[in-house]
Amino acid sequence: MTPSGPAARRTLRPPAGYRLAASVRSLTFSPYDPCARIAAGTFWWATRTADGPATLMLRQTADELVAEGYGPGAGWVVDRADAVAGLRDDLTGFADLAAAHPVVARLAAQHGGLRMPATGQVFPRLLRAVFEQKVTGKEAYRAYAATVRHFREPAPGPLQPLLLPPEPAAVAASPYWVFHPFGVEQRRAETLRRAAAAADRLERCADAEEATRRLTAIPGIGPWTAAEVVRIAYGDPDAVSVGDYHIPNTVAWALAGEPRGDDARMLALLEPFRGHRGRVCLLLEASGVHAPRYGPRAPIRSFARF
Repeated sequence: MTPSGPAARRTLRPPAGYRLAASVRSLTFSPYDPCARIAAGTFWWATRTADGPATLMLRQTADELVAEGYGPGAGWVVDRADAVAGLRDDLTGFADLAAAHPVVARLAAQHGGLRMPATGQVFPRLLRAVFEQKVTGKEAYRAYAATVRHFREPAPGPLQPLLLPPEPAAVAASPYWVFHPFGVEQRRAETLRRAAAAADRLERCADAEEATRRLTAIPGIGPWTAAEVVRIAYGDPDAVSVGDYHIPNTVAWALAGEPRGDDARMLALLEPFRGHRGRVCLLLEASGVHAPRYGPRAPIRSFARF
């Protein structure tokens, strides 16, 4: 191992048909995410651990998944590599639930290699989710990327430029006007600062249920933001993003042939899949299902409540 080589390495055996890029794509915020990237079929993920900064590399071969860790936290990310890759995703009972609806059954078969990752970290996903509140995806990404670059800290490892997510303490200590040049108004900036101040407590949550309670107790964080976070941090397959502008319409169209739906209708249609309701939404997203558009086109994943 050279000084620039990995500090930890592990070989995993994914199930037949497993698709790395599809499974970890939700960990990237556009192909240009400064903290996570899929390049030439290899996934790179920069993060902070209790042991220090780290970068995880995941590369799939014919029947193996190679995990390499760089930096002081290399051991932590490699130990958790199977969860980050979605290999701890528990599909118990989903096949029977999916079989009850022809659309869900078809999508489950079509995307059988898709797994839900679980990073075990709340704040990095919360940073992104707060920026996604009530704005277009393009505006959210601009704010997220600009914030990461403002607190710029290079991630360890050979892929450059790759940056670490900001330290929660640094975000909490920044006055709200620091975020104004990034297109973030005071309301979201203050929500982010409050969330950053609570990051230590949030990271100690035992499960998605506890994390949801603690998240929604923070002013400015509601069901939509909490669901977006626990789906990624805990791999929660039942998390539904109530309050999204598009998802209720997508669910109503895909499962009932109705071009429009509200949150209540979405939850009613998803109820037969309880335990895996978020997984059904993920399959619909992966398949590109969209309700018919009426009037001006609204950007995908925009105008979510908090």
